[in-house]
Amino acid sequence: MNTRRQALDALCDITDRGAYANLRVKQLTSSLPEREAKLAAALVYHTLDHLLTIDYYLAHFVKGAQKPIILGILRLGVCELLFLSTPAHAAVSESVALTKEVGKAGLAGFVNAVLRNIDRSRTSLPPFPAESVARLSIQYSYPEWIVREWVSRFGVESAELLLSHPTSAIEVRAQYPFTREALQVSLPVASTVNRLDENSLSLESGFDLASHPLFQEGKFTVMGESAMLACRALGDMKGKRVLDACSAPGGKSAYLASLMENDVQLTCLELHPHRKELLEKTLSRLHVSAETRVADAAMFDPVLEHAFDGVLIDAPCSGLGLLNDKPDIRYSKSDADVSALVAIQKIILETCARYVKPGGVLVYATCTISVRENEEQVDAFLRAHSEFLLEKIPIPLPNDGQMQLLPHVHNTDGFFFARMRRCI
Repeated sequence: MNTRRQALDALCDITDRGAYANLRVKQLTSSLPEREAKLAAALVYHTLDHLLTIDYYLAHFVKGAQKPIILGILRLGVCELLFLSTPAHAAVSESVALTKEVGKAGLAGFVNAVLRNIDRSRTSLPPFPAESVARLSIQYSYPEWIVREWVSRFGVESAELLLSHPTSAIEVRAQYPFTREALQVSLPVASTVNRLDENSLSLESGFDLASHPLFQEGKFTVMGESAMLACRALGDMKGKRVLDACSAPGGKSAYLASLMENDVQLTCLELHPHRKELLEKTLSRLHVSAETRVADAAMFDPVLEHAFDGVLIDAPCSGLGLLNDKPDIRYSKSDADVSALVAIQKIILETCARYVKPGGVLVYATCTISVRENEEQVDAFLRAHSEFLLEKIPIPLPNDGQMQLLPHVHNTDGFFFARMRRCI
């Protein structure tokens, strides 16, 4: 099975069968030589990143619905023609060969004609819609409900900057007692120190991180700077008891331990047993000691009431702050999903707030850009709980106790966090 066929199978698994892109592409590339792995990953991710644009063009050149396998082939072909550096003759001929390989030889002429027509029309492709939300949706391949929410909040110009912001670099950090300085000189590629967390490094090129001896020894890990700042929002928790309420896969728990130089009593809750195993694997590799439990953060446990100096809630969310890195999230979420998540977040926040001892700190965090899930969630909680007050977050950015990171402004993923102190 050639590389494009494997990429096609992965793309169809993601678009038609709900597979997660990062896991499916990892599975795809793990069995391929490096060059083919890079091609396969590029085909899948670039197609997903431009999916609505590709489908918009296809709708002007193809009449009627196509079988999923043919639609997948056309999508890959258009991606190669318009968004990758593949020569036109190769993009068309490979797509025709792929059509035959999947047992649809009778449609090879159709695929050939569609792609050749699009190639000939490069300078006269259908214009994007004139209306702002529709244009931004097609041009940057984001569903209209997301675009509409961001245009309403930020305005057209800023929303476009947010939508067009490029994918962030791979970010890594050292795990205590290994240092950022030691990591930087030990990595096989150049890196730069990020500006908001001194422990965060952006790699200038990729390499096989998981096979690197320092990774296997637990001296560094992959972690975005924005997620690291969510941990820093708890402040100094040395010698104290801390709860990570929604903890898998364990990156934040491990960074909390690293920040406190392993002088912290960590308890980690995770709803699903298989994800608890992933959490424990992460903590073991990074040499972090913690109590781990299979538990639902939305279900109150009286044993934990007022038991912690710090509670971190990395709440389940729509993930709209990670859309550049995980383009499949754009198409798998809906406005209704956000409403359902808001209800779950509210319960988790109400429940876990009861675990904070008087004088302790509660941090609510998400990896999304959504007023309903972030500011409105925190504001409603504070109105109902006068015992909690917003407190300035100890990060090098102006804030009033709440912070929405934006990719085009802060050069990070789109994280939100709020720090609240329990007064009584």
